[in-house]
Amino acid sequence: MITDVLQKHVYVFGAGEAEGNRKMKKLLGGKGANLAEMSAIGLPVPAGITISTESCRYYEENEGKWPEGLREQIRSGVKHIELIMGMKLGDLHHPLLLSVRSGAALSMPGMMDTVLNLGLNDDTVAGLASHTANERFAFDSYRRFIDMFGNVVMGIPHDKFEVAIENLKKSRGVEDDTELTTEDLKELVDRYKAVYRNETGYMFPADPYEQLDLSINAVFNSWMGDRARKYRQINHITGLLGTAVNVQAMVFGNMGDDSATGVCFTRNPSNGENKLYGEFLINAQGEDVVAGIRTPKDIDLLEKEMPEDFKLLNELTQKLEKHYGNMQDIEFTIQKGKLWILQTRNGKRTGQAAVKIAVDMVNEGLITEKEAVKNLVEPNHLDQLLHPQIDKSADGDSTLGKGLPASPGAAVGTVVFSSEKAEEIAEKGEPVILVRIETSPEDVGGMSAAEGILTSRGGMTSHAAVVARGWGKPCVAGCGDIIINYENLSFTNGDTTIREGDWISIDGTTGNVFAGQKEVIKPEMDEDFDTFMGWVDSYRDMMVRTNADSPEDAQKARDFGAEGIGLCRTEHMFFGEERIKAIRKMIISESEIERREALSKLLPYQRKDFYEIFKAMEGLPVTVRLLDPPLHEFLPDSKEEIYKVADDLNVRPQHFIEIVRLLKEFNPMLGHRGCRLGITYPEITEMQTTAILEAAYELKKEGIATIPEIMVPLVGTSQEFKSQKWVIDETAERLFKKWNDRVDYKVGTMIEIPRAALIADQIAKEAEFFSFGTNDLTQMTFGYSRDDAGKFLGEYLKQGILQDDPFQVIDFEGVGQLIEMATDRGRAMKSDLKVGICGEHGGEPNSVAFCYQIGLNYVSCSPYRVPVARLAAAQATLKS
Repeated sequence: MITDVLQKHVYVFGAGEAEGNRKMKKLLGGKGANLAEMSAIGLPVPAGITISTESCRYYEENEGKWPEGLREQIRSGVKHIELIMGMKLGDLHHPLLLSVRSGAALSMPGMMDTVLNLGLNDDTVAGLASHTANERFAFDSYRRFIDMFGNVVMGIPHDKFEVAIENLKKSRGVEDDTELTTEDLKELVDRYKAVYRNETGYMFPADPYEQLDLSINAVFNSWMGDRARKYRQINHITGLLGTAVNVQAMVFGNMGDDSATGVCFTRNPSNGENKLYGEFLINAQGEDVVAGIRTPKDIDLLEKEMPEDFKLLNELTQKLEKHYGNMQDIEFTIQKGKLWILQTRNGKRTGQAAVKIAVDMVNEGLITEKEAVKNLVEPNHLDQLLHPQIDKSADGDSTLGKGLPASPGAAVGTVVFSSEKAEEIAEKGEPVILVRIETSPEDVGGMSAAEGILTSRGGMTSHAAVVARGWGKPCVAGCGDIIINYENLSFTNGDTTIREGDWISIDGTTGNVFAGQKEVIKPEMDEDFDTFMGWVDSYRDMMVRTNADSPEDAQKARDFGAEGIGLCRTEHMFFGEERIKAIRKMIISESEIERREALSKLLPYQRKDFYEIFKAMEGLPVTVRLLDPPLHEFLPDSKEEIYKVADDLNVRPQHFIEIVRLLKEFNPMLGHRGCRLGITYPEITEMQTTAILEAAYELKKEGIATIPEIMVPLVGTSQEFKSQKWVIDETAERLFKKWNDRVDYKVGTMIEIPRAALIADQIAKEAEFFSFGTNDLTQMTFGYSRDDAGKFLGEYLKQGILQDDPFQVIDFEGVGQLIEMATDRGRAMKSDLKVGICGEHGGEPNSVAFCYQIGLNYVSCSPYRVPVARLAAAQATLKS
């Protein structure tokens, strides 16, 4: 008889062996895969087991039930840990204590739950005290366990335990936890158990296996917790099975002055310097460092206090960096003089550090240029490099204090003291600085909404610092010069008090905090940036253009590596004082003759604009979109302005009021705009075509090449495109005959209406290029107004109805399907059809990767996003 083999859910590691490796992140999570890898290459890793992400998915889909065989495999795994560590869970003499930690495939620092010191009860705490000959340590570990288990597993607010310890310290006349005696800690254990019983109605569980099962469930549950879900939304993390659970033997950094715990990076995560960087605490547990509860010491001091351990740590960290080919973020513990490595992962870093580390590691022979481009720099790192900085001359009397430069860049905004307030104010479009004593994972929403973060406590590896660096948010941490008062919504440095709503400026590069709004300056790209971007372009197959409407934007984009303009919006050229008057004259004209007269005054302005833009982009293609918005957008709204403009145009106010009323549209998005304007008023298309071609011809006579591409907007039928193309070509031929010469030009269309995507093969018979206007295409496909969707999109993201804001990341299933279908149909008719996108999605990395996958020729984005798109395109090429 053949029986089914139970699925494997638990993978063991320890003593130089492991059932997993670093390539198994999808199944074991990042932490579990790296623990297995480190164990297999001989690093001192405490033995443990990893419960697979598939188990988490099963738990989520089956109302909290475990898959068959999981409990038995966990029990067997615990025996594996006991055998290696020489201790036993629940043993009265040599008790094994466990940590239970989360670990998704992608790093989500602080977003999910952890339980430490599991296995302690009233009996095993005595065994731990006897075994370690350190009763104080045993009871300190016990009270920490009750606190963490109560909070993480049972949902008891941490504040309840905090009140208990603060009251005890106050009654004992001490300020620091370390000043409590062993007898004090015994009493604190009793107080914590009382809190637990009062809040849950149950006694604190004594059975270690019950503790373990409940803790594993808590980690599974945290995968769908609010803060983890919000973090995944903010960082566009999708497609993961769930979190793995790592159950590992505890090692202790709080067993006395010969014990320590710390976090270090193999290189400086702020500036990329090739030097061990981090912090540690003597006689502490790891949570004390990352939570900012105590101010840690610089890692350099470890060499003086524990020289042998420091030497070994330095050797092992270099081994890990070489093995992974990337800067590593490492957690370690020293227990009674023995070094243990608890975790390694690719370290979060700033944009400046990312580029320097990539270039340095190539120069050091640790990685290849290809590996540097593919793995060491994220597209958003380059975005960070363009962040403004506070002018150095800003230092002065307005300085409020100095903290740690946790994440570089300048941030200016009004002060708020809660995450909720930060989100509320930021939604109104107002910049805020989130000010906290220390941040916690619950603050993730406010941290994302804020321009910058300021904390009075915590170090360079605190929660605030790590998350801010990962997001490119300016952050000043551990600013001990200020005292924060949540009750009064204020903070002070003793001389100056800042209240909620007041403006401050923070400099995450220097750690300085200033009162008021400081001037900021734009950063300059260095030689490392140029070197790295040279590598990027050598691996990139897809071109990157820019959206630019002025010579200044065009030149800036070219400086950033743009290979042409994918969208030049001509309507932005009509808003100068004389220009707006001319376009208004055209709008109120009652005959074609009057309209042409008004347009003739606009022609020189348009020609000059195109001349300067074409000149800035010498030799590169420039796609010019013909007039797109409805005409009422050029007219005033208020009664006072209507009268003023009527007087300026020398028309009767009542007549002008009637024109404004008639042009006002119920739904401008679907109204008289785009190619519809050019069809009803072909003289507009004629004037713009004339300006484009005359500018190109003038440059040709100067020996400057240009390639104008005239784009017809909002086409929904092939007849609409043909009508406008006929006007363009007739105008061109008339000019060529006049000059007795020609200039090259192309005519194409912007695909932004679903119907155009459906009949793309018909349009492609006439069009020479397609450019997808993904902003309007998204609006029309979803039926969402960009101007109004903000009222509900936040709730859609929160509830998981949408995974991403479709106006920020291309909706691959719907809008993406239309783009792919239109591309395929267009090229089936015309194989050499050039296709790109010019919506806001053109600079978003996931959207760029999608465009590469479906074979677009280029993406176009704002000038400051060009380096981001270049890297995203190169990485898409390398990963294809």
